[in-house]
This record gives sequence, C-alpha cells and structure tokens, in this order.
Amino acid sequence: MRLWQSIRQSTQGRIVFAGILLYAVWQIYLGVMAPSKVAESLREGKGKVNVQVVLPFTPDRFHVMAMQQFGRVSGAEETWIEVRGVKRDDLSVLARPFWVKRIEPLKGD
Repeated sequence: MRLWQSIRQSTQGRIVFAGILLYAVWQIYLGVMAPSKVAESLREGKGKVNVQVVLPFTPDRFHVMAMQQFGRVSGAEETWIEVRGVKRDDLSVLARPFWVKRIEPLKGD
C-alpha cells in the first residue's frame, strides 16, 4: 500500500504509469481494428488463402520478413506484399501491425 502511494505521488511513477496505460490502450486499439482490415471475402470458409497485404508505403526487408511468419512471400511491389498459404485464423494477427493498411484476396487467384 505504501509503495503504491509513493509511486502515485512521484512524478516518475506517474509518467511510468501513464506510459503503461497508453501502451495498453494502443494494444487494445490494434486488436479491435485488425478484423476490419481484412476483406469480407477472406473471412468466410476454412483452410489457407493467398492474400495481398497493402501497406501505406513501399515495403522494406523488415516488412517482408515479418510477413514470412504467416505464409510464403511470393512477391513485393509498390505498396503491397503477396503472401501465399495464410491460415484464415491468422488473418487478424496478420492485420494487427499498425503499418498494415488492409488485406485483400490475391488478384489472379
């Protein structure tokens, strides 16, 4: 109890608490917004799908490597990355990073 009071009364303690609170709110926001980034047609069914992950910028090596956790990256151009063999259950997790704008079905499949 005394520890909580000293944290609450100190400026550093309030800053750390505010930082933790903001981080928690940011994580909740990312989790809530992720399903809305996935195209409606991809949400139905089971199995694996081929997707096009649209970014608001040209993808770097980091972004391509991050997408490889979810499937096989078959290309990256302009502002999108092609990812093949993504489990439908992983689509919300794939859409969670703030730099993912939307996830669409791969054109031509």
